[in-house]
Amino acid sequence: MLTKLKKRIQQMLTSEAKVAHKIGLTPNKISTIGFILAFASATTYALTPNQPPWLLILATIFLLTSGFCDTLDGIVARTFQQATVLGGFFDSILDRYADAAIYAGIIISGLCNPIWGLATLAGSVLVSYSRARAEAAGIKMESVGFAERAERMLILAASSIIAFFYLPALNYGIILLAVLSNFTVIQRGLHVYNQLKKKSSIDA
Repeated sequence: MLTKLKKRIQQMLTSEAKVAHKIGLTPNKISTIGFILAFASATTYALTPNQPPWLLILATIFLLTSGFCDTLDGIVARTFQQATVLGGFFDSILDRYADAAIYAGIIISGLCNPIWGLATLAGSVLVSYSRARAEAAGIKMESVGFAERAERMLILAASSIIAFFYLPALNYGIILLAVLSNFTVIQRGLHVYNQLKKKSSIDA
């Protein structure tokens, strides 16, 4: 859903990409920094119940900064002709590990119902997997579905900030993510079915 907005943001971040390139940051290095920040976010979430509630804000800052790196690495790669198949694969793998770590941290913390947490984790992985499988079959999947990665991160960030004032909000956010992410998988499945059906009718 936020694909068009993401493209505008990418255009706005050209100057930041130039700075990153100037100081020697390659797309893979930026991807790695983003993963480290995601792991820091996951660890902070996991520690929150036994520490001051402001850790939720810190976890959110790590989360959003990680998302910034996830956007910046692609801009640097395209702007300075550093995009490679291996780099895209590396970035995708780190993103999946980052998502899993963050949701695992929230589950471990007890800030959400573990069943809903696992449902969110599974949905998150399957949203990405369904896109990969579809695009391998030649079907474009960008912007298909309510809860792509950017939307999921924003919902989680908003829920975390609200949870600073009202702790159960994070659990409600996870429930929303579980529903939306798995619904997105269904949306993508239907999209693939319709596209393949159209293709088969044209070939016939």
